[in-house]
Amino acid sequence: MNIGIIGLGLIGGTYAKSLKKYPYSIYGVDIDQEAIDYALINNIIDYGTILPSREFLKKLDVIFLCLYPKQAIEFVRKNIMNFKRGAIVSDVAGVKRKMIDGFDMFREDEVEFVFSHPIAGRETSGIKYSDENIFKGANFVITPINSNTDEALSMIKVLAGQMGFKNISFMKDVEHDEIISFTSQLTHAIAISLVNSDQEKYNTELFIGDSYKDLTRIAKINEKLWSELFLSNKDFLVKNIEKFESELSILKEAIKNKDKNKIEELMIKSTKKRSSIDG
Repeated sequence: MNIGIIGLGLIGGTYAKSLKKYPYSIYGVDIDQEAIDYALINNIIDYGTILPSREFLKKLDVIFLCLYPKQAIEFVRKNIMNFKRGAIVSDVAGVKRKMIDGFDMFREDEVEFVFSHPIAGRETSGIKYSDENIFKGANFVITPINSNTDEALSMIKVLAGQMGFKNISFMKDVEHDEIISFTSQLTHAIAISLVNSDQEKYNTELFIGDSYKDLTRIAKINEKLWSELFLSNKDFLVKNIEKFESELSILKEAIKNKDKNKIEELMIKSTKKRSSIDG
């Protein structure tokens, strides 16, 4: 089977590395010749190009669009007629409703779109930072649409398992966007705001421990990608920001009023909730 990875960045490179050990031929596409050269030299892909021809794309049975949402839609728009008929095309975007809407015009083009989201990553970018360990034990979500076949859904699920993902879930696109706005986008918004609230009165790095490091690691962020994700999911994200602001206000008022019982109550509640996630 021939698998195409469009976009050899952190996630695309990790897709390629994770699947390379199986009996697949891995084809890579990227706009950066250095990324292609690096992938070829390090045996991450079998074939690579910055200018995918019709003959190149026609060989691909499965295509993973490891691009920003708008870039993925644009790539398909330009190349849809060059895809192999019956090919499975899957994305990696952190928002699903916008992606499904964006690809709606291509549903009659004899390729099948399976929308998915590998919930994994790092604060670094580029193929040189790709690492199979990123996916080990991580979560993977597939959001089926009415036109999906069981065979295509099963194929993406199998490939996700081969890449190392532990929990592979199926859910509606709206449900995905709602929960991701809380577990991923809100956490990034909090990290950004926390770091930006530093008045820099002191030499901050001399006074931080693991709590600050853990909370703010993701503040080192790809602004082009995450601004697009925030705006694509703004309805759910704004609601969760407002809910967070409300909870923070409750804690702030308890501190202002020296209400030790209320502070402890909030801490006990958060401890129980977080412990339930750990199982």
